[in-house]
Amino acid sequence: MDKSEYQEPIQAVILPDQSFQQNEVEAKEPKSRISAIFTVIFSGFALLSDGYQVGVLSLVNVCFTKIYGDQFTSAMSTRIGNSLFIGCIIGQIGFGFVCDRVGRKVGLLLTTFLVILGAALCAGAYGAHGSVEGLFWALTVYRGILGVGVGGEYPCSSASASEAADEVMPGRRGMLFVFVTNFVIDSGFVLSALFPLILGAAGCSYEVIWRTSFAFGVLPPLSVMYFRLKMDNSEIFQKNSMKKNVPYLLILRRYWKYLLGTGGSWFFYNFISYPFGIFAGTILDNAIGADATFVQTAEWMLLLNFFYLPGSISGALASDRIGRKKTMTLGFLTQGVLGIFMGIWYKNLLEIFPLFVVLYGVFMMMGEFGPGDMLGLVSAEIYPTAIRGTAYGWSAAFGKLGAFVGTSAFKPAIASFGHGDQTLGQGRVFILASCLAILGSIFTWILIPDYSKKALGEEDEDFRQYLASNGFDLSNFGEKPAEMEPASVEAVYPGEKSDVKA
Repeated sequence: MDKSEYQEPIQAVILPDQSFQQNEVEAKEPKSRISAIFTVIFSGFALLSDGYQVGVLSLVNVCFTKIYGDQFTSAMSTRIGNSLFIGCIIGQIGFGFVCDRVGRKVGLLLTTFLVILGAALCAGAYGAHGSVEGLFWALTVYRGILGVGVGGEYPCSSASASEAADEVMPGRRGMLFVFVTNFVIDSGFVLSALFPLILGAAGCSYEVIWRTSFAFGVLPPLSVMYFRLKMDNSEIFQKNSMKKNVPYLLILRRYWKYLLGTGGSWFFYNFISYPFGIFAGTILDNAIGADATFVQTAEWMLLLNFFYLPGSISGALASDRIGRKKTMTLGFLTQGVLGIFMGIWYKNLLEIFPLFVVLYGVFMMMGEFGPGDMLGLVSAEIYPTAIRGTAYGWSAAFGKLGAFVGTSAFKPAIASFGHGDQTLGQGRVFILASCLAILGSIFTWILIPDYSKKALGEEDEDFRQYLASNGFDLSNFGEKPAEMEPASVEAVYPGEKSDVKA
């Protein structure tokens, strides 16, 4: 019999299977890209609430001072502010572990729920039997719960956003990452001054202002809950995750220098940025004078917070052009030099108050241009996928420790340096903070590598080779792919049976 008689049936069996596989791959690619785009957007959007909840405390403090006077002590103000940071440290370390070992999606859903819960509890806070001290203690606890969610957002959102950004815009990963993370956080800071200002201008009472301002922070995370339910873990996470037998000692031996660089620089940055942000309302209130209204303070606060945005935008654009390392070093250094000059001529600047506010804004803007934008970006890309959330969480936790120390020491340092002269004390604190910014630039230059042109997958490959050279079993990497269901083949080619196995 002619050989060709056997070829026709064979082709009839093989070609449909090949065609099905090809069509499946082609259909999967646009779906994967769309999923990555949505992951980038909705990973970062809830961070709006994080920036908002940190920034709004500044004007809430002004409300408390005007309502409760001496009952709202400096110690209580610091305690309420620090409870958020303690919660953040717990959330950053805990959810950094969760998003690596369990999955990005699970971490994002849990943190979203905690932010919603914490913000709602703050809005409805009440002291037993109308106790003012009880109210402040309740806020301390509720802000701590909020802080766990806010802190967990950082490693979960940033790890997801960086991995998805690498799929969407490989050559502009830095710009895209900053726009969906730090720019969103900074927009939250601007909103934290705008929303209370609108309430104040509308004639609302101070209690309505502070309760409604806290409640508004529920909306951003609530609006993304549905989309986060639909998100998938990134492809690079599915390929390179390590959910058991993680060799932490080997990891520490390879990445200790990087952790010192990101953690140390973040400590210096948050030591400066958070107290100067949280207590900005109080500083402006005192600088304007005893007759300042809430609306006047809020207006100046809005102008001050607005400076965050050009800093964040310019840093995003610079990150891919001159590199992360140079951008962060330049931001730290410029902030330090400007702050020293502001501290030396502090009293003179207060006499020209609009100029003081503008320089104060530029001081904060340079912090956003450099470390504000770059620390999250660097911490999300210099570590391999398997430990990206964990390493990011520890780095950010050191940063929040800096915020905790900074806010705790801020008012006592003003009192100590000023010897009873508050203006003198504030000027000297500016100089101290600026010296730390310069130290941060040195840390950055010495300890942090520049991965601006390096794909995330390259570090994953280097990490695998490092572990293999130390005798580690590489079979622990990656999620097990789900088996294909025969029904999926039958749906395309009725009557055909699938022999494909995972």
